[in-house]
Amino acid sequence: MSRDVPDRSTLPDVLVDKQQWVGWRSEERDGKQTKIPIDPATGQYASSTDSTTWGTFEDAVDVVVSGDGAGVGFVFTEEDPFVGVDLDDCRDPESGEPEQWAAEIIETLNSYTEVSPSGTGYHVLVRGTLPEGRNRHGDVELYETARYFTVTGAYLGRQRTIHERTAELATVHAEYVAQQTMPANEAPTLGDGADLSDSVSSEHRDGAAEPTRLSDEELLDRARNATNGEKFERLWSGTIAGYDSQSEADMALCCLLAFWTGGDCRQMDRLFRESGLLREKWDEIHFADGSTYGEKTIERAIGATSEFYNPEGREQASVDKQGKSSLSDSAQSASTRKLRELVEEHHQLTGRVERLAKTVDQQADRIDTLERQLAILEGEFDSAPMEPHSQSVADEDADDERDSPTERTEASHNSNHTVEAERGDDAASTDSDDSFVSRTRRFLGHQSDDA
Repeated sequence: MSRDVPDRSTLPDVLVDKQQWVGWRSEERDGKQTKIPIDPATGQYASSTDSTTWGTFEDAVDVVVSGDGAGVGFVFTEEDPFVGVDLDDCRDPESGEPEQWAAEIIETLNSYTEVSPSGTGYHVLVRGTLPEGRNRHGDVELYETARYFTVTGAYLGRQRTIHERTAELATVHAEYVAQQTMPANEAPTLGDGADLSDSVSSEHRDGAAEPTRLSDEELLDRARNATNGEKFERLWSGTIAGYDSQSEADMALCCLLAFWTGGDCRQMDRLFRESGLLREKWDEIHFADGSTYGEKTIERAIGATSEFYNPEGREQASVDKQGKSSLSDSAQSASTRKLRELVEEHHQLTGRVERLAKTVDQQADRIDTLERQLAILEGEFDSAPMEPHSQSVADEDADDERDSPTERTEASHNSNHTVEAERGDDAASTDSDDSFVSRTRRFLGHQSDDA
């Protein structure tokens, strides 16, 4: 059995006994390899927010054994006490030696630690609660819920217990994560514990301005105090008034975040998760390529944004057709804001047209179905045999139905006249006979008298 498929005996029992396991396989997303969670029951994409796509440890192992996955993973939830600490690019795969900063974190936490599938990082599992604020910086990322960790079972030393380490987590968070700015050379990369939400496009869209490198707090402060700050604040708080659906409101907020972050999809995702618009749908897979709703929303928002904020000049950076950024002067700020509004409005109208087109297609399909059913019924009716008597009665009834009331009255009147005429002829014939007899008798009487 490979290192990516751990034996149950190498893992902490408190972890193995949970039904929060998935398989995973590596797929290319935008030129990068990303570990995609797999539902053990179906072999389809799993979601870190949908427990129906998880299974037991043995179920996850079966995914790998069957060839559908490359390894197993554990999903963190709000109900369990576990926190995962992901340390990337800090281990020499040949010597097995960690970098100094990673060794210090491992020593501070002093809990179950294993080598990541790539062999270039570590995963540390502890019990505890994360401090408020950001959860990643550079090569250090902390997971507490709605994420999954790949699990290898290649643990360090003899430590196979997951310990309570809330205080130690706070120390690591303060020293390695909770910094106000992020140097450009320490931008986060896809770690072994990344969920689908971590594979959004690339760090920022090709051709976009450079990320603003503002802290989340500073970025939010500037967005709220901008000329359209009231709109931003409404969306940030979760208000969708003025939009036909929450999806349109999601897109509107993401377009604003794309501008303020310089098209940094990772920071956009992180900020959106702190907004009042966040819902479970954000991490749900909605596309055939395994992309989540949140990923596509961010990707489309960046693609629809042509102006990006430049914190140094406090002006906007525009993107020309070749993707090169240039600074526009302050006199164009009103025009660029109007452009963003038009882009947003265009997206909303496009969404409405797509929904209407879908409705029309559905109605057309329904009409086709009803027409086919009607043709079948007509064929069955035409081919059904009829009894002779019934046919005769039906024909007579049909003839009666075709005659108008006037025609029926005239026919009845003519019939009565015919009967009366026949009676009159009989009477006339009788009178004529009587007259002949009387005349004959009289004639014979005269002849007798003469004799």
